[in-house]
Order: sequence, then C-alpha cells, then structure tokens
Amino acid sequence: MATLARADAPPRDLCAEKQQLAEEGFCVVPDVLPLGEVAEVVRRLYRAAEASERNGVATYMPILDPNAANVRVFYLLEHDEVFRDLIRHPLAVELVQALLGQEFLISNFTANIARPGSGSMFLHSDQSLVVPEPWLEPWAINIIWCLSDVHFENGGTLHIKGSHRWRTRADVPDNAQDLLQSFVAPAGSIVAMDGRMWHTSGANITEDEERPLLFGYYTKPFLRPQVNWNVALSHETQASLDERMQIWLGLGLTANTGIVDGHVNRQSGNGGRS
Repeated sequence: MATLARADAPPRDLCAEKQQLAEEGFCVVPDVLPLGEVAEVVRRLYRAAEASERNGVATYMPILDPNAANVRVFYLLEHDEVFRDLIRHPLAVELVQALLGQEFLISNFTANIARPGSGSMFLHSDQSLVVPEPWLEPWAINIIWCLSDVHFENGGTLHIKGSHRWRTRADVPDNAQDLLQSFVAPAGSIVAMDGRMWHTSGANITEDEERPLLFGYYTKPFLRPQVNWNVALSHETQASLDERMQIWLGLGLTANTGIVDGHVNRQSGNGGRS
C-alpha cells in the first residue's frame, strides 16, 4: 500500500477545489483512491481498532459520543504504514498548503466508524477548541478520507455553510443546529474542511451501512499538536520516517524556529538567541 503516496503520481489540477476551499470553507475531491485500495484501508482500519482495544485504548469515548456505535480509533500513524501514506498523500498536502501555507504540522490522525444507531456529537469547530477567539484566519484544516459513500442517512459529517467566517462564539446563532447539512461524497474521495467551520458527526440512521472516515488534522506550525508524537509513536516507527515527515510531526530538533509567514529565521540554529 506504499503506492498511496507515491511521488510519481500524475498531477491533478486542483485550482477549482482550492478556490472553493478558500471561499466556501470546504471542497470535495473525488476518486483519490480506487475502490480496491479503499477496501484495503478499511480492512486495516478495523484491524487497528481491534489492536487499540487490546492495547487498552478504548474505541468508545463517552465524552464525544452518545453510544458505542461510534468507533473511534486514535494514533493511526502508529498502527499501520497505510495511514502514514495517507497523511502525506500529495493531493492532501497540496490542499493543506493551499490553505495554511508551505509550513504546517500534522496535529492528529484519527478514525470515526459510524455504525447503524450511532448518534451525533456536540457542535464545534476544530480551531475553536485549540485557539482563543477571534478566529480571523485559517490556522487548521481537516482532510477527511471517505472510506465508504458518505451521505446524510449513514452519518455523513454535518457542517454549516459559511460558518468558517464566524469570528467569535457570539456569532454562532441560536438555531445553528437547524443549519447543518451533510457532506455528500463517494467512497475514495477526500473532503477538505477549513478548521474554522462549525460541524458535528452525523447520526447513522441506516439499518446496515457502516460509515468509516479518517480525519487528518493539520495546523499552522506555531500551534502545539493535539498528539505528542514523541510518545505516541514507537522508536521503530519514528526511525522509519523520512526527514520531511519528522518535520511535519514536530519530531525535528529545531521545532518552531524555521519559517513564519514566509520569512526564514536565519538564526534558527540557536532559536534566535544572540
């Protein structure tokens, strides 16, 4: 499955998607993974969920979900190489850099498998959880990997169009729940979502459809990642990462002393100290 992030993948024009992401706060890119690879990723995801339970990391989070029909899988990068391929997939990285700039950090990578009967979590924006208001610029982005067809009935992610322009919690209207709409995308797609967009998980009201999604969460490099990858990744996994991935995961020596808004810190070797 290492071919998922191969550098020689044919280029793809994402100009329209980038413009939609900037203006509307999201975009859908179909046919990123062929269905055969989607099925393999799903197989490895379920294997990761089983391993997580064996390792004592629960897949049900009462603080997030009303019942155990939502299966959460954390620390995906440690579980399987396929997830390390996906988080650095060229199309995903291109969209991340289009919104955040060339420099970014991989803050988290998790899964949510919505089984029939699963409920919805609380309304939120990811940026509002880690950055105080006002939220004037996009400092975070989610890349959502659709490992099945996604629609309202099977728990497609609900979002509020235009909410990425809300600057404070006072901007969230009282009827926000009534404004939610589901993303719709075929299996193998990715959905890119501005970190300021208000959203929640949908409820799976089908009888027999499971809706597995992967959530790659990327931020500006000055924000501390949600996961301490030094702890979450084994020495073996860290040793397998190339220099670029080391930097994106905040595992490099210099950490936050490189580039800010395109300006190179010439004294990054000593952190700017004289």
